[in-house]
Amino acid sequence: MYNSRSKSIALKASLFATGCAGIVAEFVLSTLATYLVGNAIFQWTIVMSLMLFAMGIGSRMSRMFHHQLLDTFILIEFSLSILCAVVAELSYGLAAFTSYIALIIYCQAFIIGCLIGLEIPLVTRLNQEYEGLRINISGVMEKDYFGSLLGGLIFAFVALPYLGLTYTPILLGSINFAVASYLLWRFFSLIKQKKMLIFCFVFSLIFLMMLAIFAQPIIQYGEQQKYRDKVVYSQQTKYQKIVVTRWKAFFWLYINGQEQFSTFDEEKYHEPLVHPAMKLSHDPVDVLVLGGGDGLAVREILKHSVVASVTLVDMDPAMTGLAKTHPVLLGINKGAMNDPKVRIVNQDAATFMKNDANLYGVIIIDLPDPDSIDLMHVYSEKFYQMTRRHLIRGGVMVTQAASPYFAGKAFLCIYKTIRAAGFSVLPYHNQIPTMGEWGWVLGVKQEDLTEARLKEMASGLSFHRINTRFINQDAMISMIHFGKGVFDGEDLDKIEINTELNPVLYGYYQQGSWGIY
Repeated sequence: MYNSRSKSIALKASLFATGCAGIVAEFVLSTLATYLVGNAIFQWTIVMSLMLFAMGIGSRMSRMFHHQLLDTFILIEFSLSILCAVVAELSYGLAAFTSYIALIIYCQAFIIGCLIGLEIPLVTRLNQEYEGLRINISGVMEKDYFGSLLGGLIFAFVALPYLGLTYTPILLGSINFAVASYLLWRFFSLIKQKKMLIFCFVFSLIFLMMLAIFAQPIIQYGEQQKYRDKVVYSQQTKYQKIVVTRWKAFFWLYINGQEQFSTFDEEKYHEPLVHPAMKLSHDPVDVLVLGGGDGLAVREILKHSVVASVTLVDMDPAMTGLAKTHPVLLGINKGAMNDPKVRIVNQDAATFMKNDANLYGVIIIDLPDPDSIDLMHVYSEKFYQMTRRHLIRGGVMVTQAASPYFAGKAFLCIYKTIRAAGFSVLPYHNQIPTMGEWGWVLGVKQEDLTEARLKEMASGLSFHRINTRFINQDAMISMIHFGKGVFDGEDLDKIEINTELNPVLYGYYQQGSWGIY
């Protein structure tokens, strides 16, 4: 009786561990797809759904196994130890040679999902010798689900932040290897194919050790191939992948593979983002920056001597920490993030706005492009209305608004949404060589201010007392004028505003002609 109970506990403990590993495998592949392909919500939805479907296929396949179930289960675990451990290296390595990396990740997800789906039915059948059906089913499922919770916590709080996508899969493979090894030696007398499984044990052990040694060079090689220029810094944080590259004396910052700025021409983005808003505000003493964790917008804000405080809200502490300490970013942002006037808050922008009671003269929104559903709430009418409530009378809000050329409908949608939130609005644009045509939408909290009058005010702005590299009065006049029909054609009338319940902006952005750039 005791022996049977101990064997049952061993099997369910193994399933607890594999449940932990299984959920981490899904998270790893979803994160890989997000970084290498883009569009977080879509990738997580597809990968998770595909793996669950594959688990169903694997569960059905378990009917085909009639004998040597323990041998089969151990062999599956050894196979998973290799397949799970190598997903990052395989994805990064092949990304250097093919544009079909999404298909490769989906294939890996399907194969691993099938093997994971085989686990529960096999363990249930093995455990039926030791427990009755009612206890057996509930006990097996319980351990697998409990293991999934532990796996999720490990991935979110330990693996991804500290091990990154380089070593998290190896940890994952090691869990499967540990389960297979434990069962192999715990039930060695019951094993039929002893020589084969001992070979698998030795092979898997050597493979994991070699992979741990060579994983970093493989990842670095694959990542380097993703960028034209030399990668000088790379970090996978809890929230995103941060990469800095260098070409000659110039640096580029990428987040999740998307360019954030280049020192070659970043002033053509950050100066238009900051200085018109600062100049048009009635009292730009207190400034709020949402996003902009690199500190470049803060650098421009601090050029205005009237500024008494800058509050910067960026979700990722790794990004703001990098801006405060890394020599490259310190050189670019001129140490702005360490200025005593600057307060840094690591929090979601919308959450901060809900809880903050302060009023500001200027609010600068420098958030990522609206290229995924999870960003729609910070481009919604509700968000802009909340922003308006945090402005003093005559205060100014400005946001980057994607490209009016490559994503024209998205730009118009942001423009109409800000106008619907009660602002007097001023759209403007500029040509940035490394990014293409880019746009901003500025809003003033002043009910009696017409858009025509705001445009006239912007045309008269003088920047000669500010140390700028690009923007001046002539540049401002040029930026506020658009080509024929941009704001008076049928397209503008058909564009809907973006709300949390109707996130049309995502669709407009996806319709953009980014591929021709």
